Amino acid sequence: MDLKEIMQLNNFVVAGNTLDQEKYAYKIKQKLIKHGYNVACIDKEFANLSEIPFDIEVLDLCIHPAKGIKILKENQRSIKVVVIQPGAESQEILDFLQANNIDHLEGCLLVGLSLYAKDQA
Repeated sequence: MDLKEIMQLNNFVVAGNTLDQEKYAYKIKQKLIKHGYNVACIDKEFANLSEIPFDIEVLDLCIHPAKGIKILKENQRSIKVVVIQPGAESQEILDFLQANNIDHLEGCLLVGLSLYAKDQA
């Protein structure tokens, strides 16, 4: 799945510090909301993916790779695609996603929003 296809989905979960205005996770969350996406956040808001009250289409890792791999390994829910923000990647995460046949993309949702936000289509 490419960035354009991802931006046509609706239900996003951002993993990272979405309460600190200086953090990219916060900026991503706010822009997703502004463009009409359904957004929930784990780390500072919800504790884990099992608490999210809707079907998860996109998991955006905007978090230290050690926390990101923990989230992925503990997850029991279906996710269409995982987006790995710059700085959130690790070989362990990439190996895990590939071994478990989970669609993923190393990229930036802020770029996706600027180019392909669904309310711009």
